[in-house]
Amino acid sequence: MKYVNLDRTEGYKALLAAGKCSVKELLTPERVRKNDIKLGGGLRYNWAAMPVSDAIAGKLQALADEEELVGKYKELLSGAVMNTGEKRLVLHHLTRGNVLGKKVTADGEDKEEFYKEELRKIEKFSDDVRSGKIKGSTGKEITTVCQIGIGGSDLGPRALYLALRGWADGNGVKQLKAEFISNVDPDDAAEVIKRLDFERTLFILVSKSGTTQETLTNRDLVLETLKSSPVEGLVPSKHMVAVTSKTSPLAKDDSMLAAFFMDDYIGGRYSSTSAVGGVVLSLAYGFDTFRALLDGAHEEDVLSTEKDITKNGALMDAMIGFYLRNILGYPATAILPYSQALSRFPAHLQQLDMESNGKHVSRSGEKISYPTGPVIFGEPGTNGQHSFYQLLHQGTDIVPLQFIGFRKCQYGKDIVTAGSYSQTKLNANLSAQIAAFARGKEDGNPNKEFDGNRPSSLIYGDELTPQSLGALLAHYENKVMFQGFIWNLNSFDQEGVQLGKVLAKKVLAGCEGDELLKAYADLLI
Repeated sequence: MKYVNLDRTEGYKALLAAGKCSVKELLTPERVRKNDIKLGGGLRYNWAAMPVSDAIAGKLQALADEEELVGKYKELLSGAVMNTGEKRLVLHHLTRGNVLGKKVTADGEDKEEFYKEELRKIEKFSDDVRSGKIKGSTGKEITTVCQIGIGGSDLGPRALYLALRGWADGNGVKQLKAEFISNVDPDDAAEVIKRLDFERTLFILVSKSGTTQETLTNRDLVLETLKSSPVEGLVPSKHMVAVTSKTSPLAKDDSMLAAFFMDDYIGGRYSSTSAVGGVVLSLAYGFDTFRALLDGAHEEDVLSTEKDITKNGALMDAMIGFYLRNILGYPATAILPYSQALSRFPAHLQQLDMESNGKHVSRSGEKISYPTGPVIFGEPGTNGQHSFYQLLHQGTDIVPLQFIGFRKCQYGKDIVTAGSYSQTKLNANLSAQIAAFARGKEDGNPNKEFDGNRPSSLIYGDELTPQSLGALLAHYENKVMFQGFIWNLNSFDQEGVQLGKVLAKKVLAGCEGDELLKAYADLLI
């Protein structure tokens, strides 16, 4: 495959030369019905309220073809070294199924079989814990699991756990409560620990390297608390498992009840469908629930191999996102789920997108001259409407919007007030916001005027289930991947995260003669 900077492509030049479109002028009921693409898990992606005419869509298709975006995706799926910075394969898709059916080998092993074996281990272990076959050290059944991890070991799994809690309750699925400790701030751990019954809690320590400073600090805090517990017969090693790599110090640690493995080919922010998310979700909701999530993700991965952008939702979303960023110059995107279950999903997508494509050099290390990843932020509706929507509607900057909505609620506990169900009111607000942002409003009072032409897209479905959640996760992972290809970035390393870690260790070592570091450290330490 040919990897070139965006500004050297004919497709980019053609889009820069093309005229701009108005959402207000484009948007019609027929366009809403037409500009709709099937995703996995029963979801659909609607891009009717985007400033993309048929002519612009054709130019986006031409650029996608010129940059061989689907071909690069298939190259990734085939086991090519796509993480050029760390010279690694990128295999998170393989954790949920083999899209192309090709054998992928690394480190002398069949990677598909490696991931399948870990799934078998997770299934057996989670079944044994949930059935009571494996109990805590004092003989009591486990009722709570607590994941200790940071970044991708926390954000994705936490977002997915919260997203499925209502579904599990509404469908009578047996649940183990999940808690999460991530921040090295001791107050984070203390707040969680005070809620735990140690005799009934299983801790999941997640660190691929086994050396993550924040995670090991929190592990030690938890272990000290367990050891100092007045509960007679409490054995800490019977209450902690590890998710790590085979080569990490945690892999053969005697203080662990069990170990589940990932590898260097799964980046943290892409790890929710590996053991990183699999252990906690299978313990909390049962392995069948996690399996359904994997199936939804795999379905979306397969759909993402389609070259026609009008039939490939992740690719169309990526191309439109590129258009908004590079042609129209919008620097941010808001993720707005009208589902309280997705309350932490924007935070996960923030890491996924900004850590992947927040880069200023190409895959070959050359500085690039065009904008790359946008700023990602968001909160659930309708709370967001009473918060930052004021700026979105009437601010001086245009912020593209991505709405997510479902026809049904999860818990099934809803009532009719003032003639309609709460879920109906929620979706009435969502529908109204899309139209309001697009059309705006004329008024003799300038304070009450809305310019409109605020672009948005909508991902929607019947209900937020494990399958639809898996597809939603994969949609965004693949969107970010395609945009990385468009911008000729390595979306799979995160060197920008490392500098602060290195300097933090230097501070802890006494600043080593760095007077600027010492000046700031003196303010706080």
